[in-house]
Amino acid sequence: MQRIRLRYTKRGRLRFTSHRDFQRAFERALRRAEVPMAYSAGFTPHPKVSYANAAPTGTGSEAEFLEIALVEARDPDKLRELLDESLPAGLDIIDAVEARIPGLADRLTASVWELRLDGVTEEAAEHAVSAFLAAGTVEVERRAKNGLRTFDARAAVAGLEVARPQPDRPGDGPCAILRLVVRHVTPAVRPDDVLSGLRAVADLAPPVPAAVTRLAQGLFDEESGTVTDPLAPDREAARPAAPMAAGPAAATAPEGAGSA
Repeated sequence: MQRIRLRYTKRGRLRFTSHRDFQRAFERALRRAEVPMAYSAGFTPHPKVSYANAAPTGTGSEAEFLEIALVEARDPDKLRELLDESLPAGLDIIDAVEARIPGLADRLTASVWELRLDGVTEEAAEHAVSAFLAAGTVEVERRAKNGLRTFDARAAVAGLEVARPQPDRPGDGPCAILRLVVRHVTPAVRPDDVLSGLRAVADLAPPVPAAVTRLAQGLFDEESGTVTDPLAPDREAARPAAPMAAGPAAATAPEGAGSA
C-alpha cells in the first residue's frame, strides 16, 4: 500500500468552506481523478484519508495537509495535477510527496498566521503587540460546548510582530498586518484568541473582522523560531543515497620486499 501526503490551500471565498464540505469535495475529486484508493473495512467503507489539524472555517490557508492510502502506486506529481484539476479554484493541491517517514501529525507543532487588521494603524498595532508580549499571562474566554472556557492565550505564542504592509493592499485606509507564530497546544490557541488577548491588554478592536490566513505549519524550531516544512523529511528520504567514496589506496609493499 502506498501513502501520499498532500498540501492544499483554502483561498479567496473558499476560506468559508467548512472542513466537512472540503471532505466531500475532496472525495468527489478522488473519484473523478480515478485514484486507486484503499478503503476501510465494515458495512460503510470509506476512502482512507487522514486529515491533519484543519484550519477553522472562515480562515484562509496556504498550508493544509492530508494523507491518502492507495492500493496501486502512483507518481505523486501526476496525482497532484489530477486532483488539482478536479477541485474548485481556491482549493488547490500545491504539493505531494510519498510518505517515507511515519508521523506527519507529529511534525505539525506550530503555525504561522497573517492577520490583516483593516482600520488599525501600525502605531496602534505596535502598542498592542508590545503589551501582549510583555504580559506574563493573557486570559481570554471562548465559548465551548459546556459554556465559557477561560485559558491563557499568551503561553502558546512563540512570536508576534507587526509586518510591513504589502504595496498591492486594496483600499486607502490604515491597515496593520500582524505575523503570528503559535504553538499547537491543548487547549488550542487560535488567531481569534490572540485578537481577544490584544483587546484585553491594549483595547485593540478592529472596526471590521480580521482577515486571517495560515501561511505555514510544521515543526517549530526553538533555536531559530521558525516553522519548518513537514514534508521535507519525506522528500529527503526519497533521494537516492550518495555513492560511497572510494577507500584509501592499498599500502604499497616496502622496497625490497618480495618472495623468498
